[in-house]
Amino acid sequence: MMNYKGYIGKVEFDDEQHIFVGEVINTRTVITFQGSSVKELEEEFKNSVEDYLEWCKEDGVEYEKPYSGKFNVRINPQLHQRAAVGAKMLGMSLNSFLIKSLEDELNLMHI
Repeated sequence: MMNYKGYIGKVEFDDEQHIFVGEVINTRTVITFQGSSVKELEEEFKNSVEDYLEWCKEDGVEYEKPYSGKFNVRINPQLHQRAAVGAKMLGMSLNSFLIKSLEDELNLMHI
């Protein structure tokens, strides 16, 4: 994965066209880029993000920030209860417990 100004790009290789193709994966806005070398791919990724930011500025549109730090999660009531009980047993708030759980899982995935 690639990171520029908080925007994360995911890259794949298109073996038919023999190029790398990428997409910013942490926005609803579609931002794509491509290149035939790693250097070109990195440059085009940054250019695509900059083009997006410039387009927003010119059109007076607020650019989409990658993440706000807030999100709603819908889970079944039993899991909600288990998480709340687990948090209490550890002397943590439910929010802190969920943050720790997410961090633990993402660390296992090396993300």
